[in-house]
Amino acid sequence: MCGIVGYIGTQAATEILLAGLEKLEYRGYDSAGIATIWEGEVDCVRAKGKLHNLRSKLEMVEAPSQIGIGHTRWATHGKPEEYNAHPHMDSVNRVAVVQNGIIENYRELRDRLKSFGVEFRSETDTEVIPHLISQYLQEEIALGESDSPFFDAVRKAVHELTGAFAIAVISADFPDELIVVRQQAPLVIGFGQGEFFCASDTPAIVAYTRAVLPLENGEIARLTPLGVEIYDFTGRRLKKQPRLLNLSPTMVEKQGFKHFMLKEIYEQPGVVRASLDAYFNPGTDESPINLGIPGEFYANLEQIQIVACGTSWHAALIGKYLLEQLAQIPTQVQYSSEFRYAPSPLTPNTLTIGVTQSGETADTLAALAMEKERRQGRDSRYQARLLGITNRPESSLGHLVPHIINTLAGIEIGVAATKTFVAQLMAFYALALDLSSRRQTLSPERLEEIINGLRLIPKEIEATIDIQDKLTEHLAHDFAETQDVIFLGRGINFPIALEGALKLKEISYIHAEGYPAGEMKHGPIALLDAKVPVVAIAVPGSVYEKVISNSQEAKARDSRLIGVTPITDGEAGEIFQDLLTVANVDELLSPILTVIPLQLLSYHIAARRGLDVDQPRNLAKSVTVE
Repeated sequence: MCGIVGYIGTQAATEILLAGLEKLEYRGYDSAGIATIWEGEVDCVRAKGKLHNLRSKLEMVEAPSQIGIGHTRWATHGKPEEYNAHPHMDSVNRVAVVQNGIIENYRELRDRLKSFGVEFRSETDTEVIPHLISQYLQEEIALGESDSPFFDAVRKAVHELTGAFAIAVISADFPDELIVVRQQAPLVIGFGQGEFFCASDTPAIVAYTRAVLPLENGEIARLTPLGVEIYDFTGRRLKKQPRLLNLSPTMVEKQGFKHFMLKEIYEQPGVVRASLDAYFNPGTDESPINLGIPGEFYANLEQIQIVACGTSWHAALIGKYLLEQLAQIPTQVQYSSEFRYAPSPLTPNTLTIGVTQSGETADTLAALAMEKERRQGRDSRYQARLLGITNRPESSLGHLVPHIINTLAGIEIGVAATKTFVAQLMAFYALALDLSSRRQTLSPERLEEIINGLRLIPKEIEATIDIQDKLTEHLAHDFAETQDVIFLGRGINFPIALEGALKLKEISYIHAEGYPAGEMKHGPIALLDAKVPVVAIAVPGSVYEKVISNSQEAKARDSRLIGVTPITDGEAGEIFQDLLTVANVDELLSPILTVIPLQLLSYHIAARRGLDVDQPRNLAKSVTVE
């Protein structure tokens, strides 16, 4: 959840660290801090709240140091106060540590360290790390047998830690060394000209270098002005080569938009085109979809189970609809956090799909790892078949599962997912159509009709944005006093009702709920009155008349009725007080369009309220803790 940066080289470290933290603030913004080394001392500056508070503090500090670490925090252990901010120091302020993740056995370590007289200054799990390192460092120096006492002290301390974490460490006594460690939390090293970087994610360092090396689990690296050495936790030296990122600094800039979220909404036609270009081309004689997944991976498939969280869970619900209705495969969708502790009974020939934008979602990774482990040693029918859908194929997910569908959305900075949701939908369309083609559950004519319809979607998204951006901005004025909103949908658009409600909650802090439209009369209708607007998704198809009928039930209770419906629908104009129109497309393809006005409406309501759209309170982009 938190963001880590580190630098060692020939430039002043402070500004590089701050610039990196700005690109990682989507990972947490409860507090921030940096630690540098100058004239034999660790200089640590921390601030509660967003990064600009830290920058203000540093304006009065002379900072010529050429080594340092930085951190932006999403609070797990301890309140979001300055005394809990990273970096954390040992008792004599000679060792500084930043961490992303959770140390599960920190209470045991904390009690042991207290028994040795260590006094703790925070409530965090992280603070045990610098104290452990400090103790081992004293032992290493006293023995005088190590060529790299600082490195060895960190390595020994890491062996005592249980959990998922990434850390970066500096010491005033070793001002030319930056030690970084990865264990189940992302960390990447950047290679510059006579300078080296580390970060939780590549946007933090892409302005300085495109040569990167992601650390693997159980690896520790020593960065010095002379180069980078990588070892496993036993101390064995590893040989690894960096790779070049296909990423430019402009991809993580707002490019004239007021917020990243609005920019990313506007990028959605390009995201869909990228998916069409990559996957909707002839792959084999068996399928017009080219996902790079071998046919034998699908052999004898009887069931699919999908694990996901948040917006990815909503995408998975639409995936379930597509896989069942097109490919005729029974499909379950479960929250990753629930699946971990109450998994479905083992069934033969089952494909398990993990959906995570970042590829680092802790619950989803743990659910997949558990599924892999519990199927080991079984006969061939029960062997694990794992597939990942992610925007970051180089992530932990990419190392865990044998096959990945890369959603090709590019870097998404806004915490509320927009373009990555649409990209995940495209991945599910591709997968469902690939399976449909191979299993011959659709006629060739229907398959071609769906693919041709998808090829028209980018232009329809552009038209929807052009029309709805100003309309939703105007409509947002009427939500100044709104406290509750209900979203309704049926069939393939029920998950869009859930997603619309989630977007509104995430960034405007208005209480919103999504319901299957037919379930309103079974309880939730009691919530309705003139103060509770209802947003209904009504597109022509199998459930259109039912949604219209359910909407009239809400209108009869004096709720303001807002319809997401095709431009050509004359009947809708008589029922809904406000129309958020989309193109009239095949009902099967409609979710890619119906979500667009709901994204824009949520955005403009939040912006109108003066809220921080890109960094809503209490949230983080990459959820790397359970």
